[in-house]
Amino acid sequence: MSRSLNVLKKPLALHSTSPMTGFTRTGYCEVPGSDFGNHAVAGIMTEEFLDFTARQGNDLRSIGGMKARCKWCLCASRWLEAFEARGREKDGDKIVPKVVLAATNEAALRKVGLEDLKKFAVDKEE
Repeated sequence: MSRSLNVLKKPLALHSTSPMTGFTRTGYCEVPGSDFGNHAVAGIMTEEFLDFTARQGNDLRSIGGMKARCKWCLCASRWLEAFEARGREKDGDKIVPKVVLAATNEAALRKVGLEDLKKFAVDKEE
């Protein structure tokens, strides 16, 4: 169980154990001091995002066969990059991974606005 808080200031929920995700590979989107990438955003992959991030030099498919619908703790800056690029990309909003707010670490808010995360949230704010 994590001691961290999510973006809603509640206990951080488990994101995925299949595949095992998180910077610390505990299934939680923990952001220890050694995580300079801020792997805080609990994302749900889309084919369009996987294509987008591969074009940016980070081919997540090469990590254990990542595919659409996989849950993965993403770097907040990469999620933001996709969010900001959606107006320029042919796939538009499809390049932005859906977000599980309950499993997204509050550290994501250092880079990404809560309102932007909510636009792509699959869970409701409680």
